[in-house]
Amino acid sequence: METKLQYIPLIQEGEISTGERVYFEIDEKTVMLFRVGDAYFAVGDVCTHDDGPLGDSDLEGYELVCPRHGARFDIRDGKALCLPAVRPIPSYPVRIHEGMVEIGIQG
Repeated sequence: METKLQYIPLIQEGEISTGERVYFEIDEKTVMLFRVGDAYFAVGDVCTHDDGPLGDSDLEGYELVCPRHGARFDIRDGKALCLPAVRPIPSYPVRIHEGMVEIGIQG
């Protein structure tokens, strides 16, 4: 059975500045929404290396750098970019709909 995406509105477009992030609780998981330039990206707040939070991570371009062991993840697709992480972090599709930034979750 095919699972359809359900889009959830989070914030108004332009509500956060480029380089900033905001946190949301969705289905008992913390999701981070980033703005880089005019684009928005959403990833889970969990490092796949140690299951710790990524909330204090530095953002370097599109790379999120884990503060504990230096694993890097691409916020565009969640891909693990270097050891010690080998698995991607959760990544969510983002769209702008009627002026709202929305993320897609499996519904």
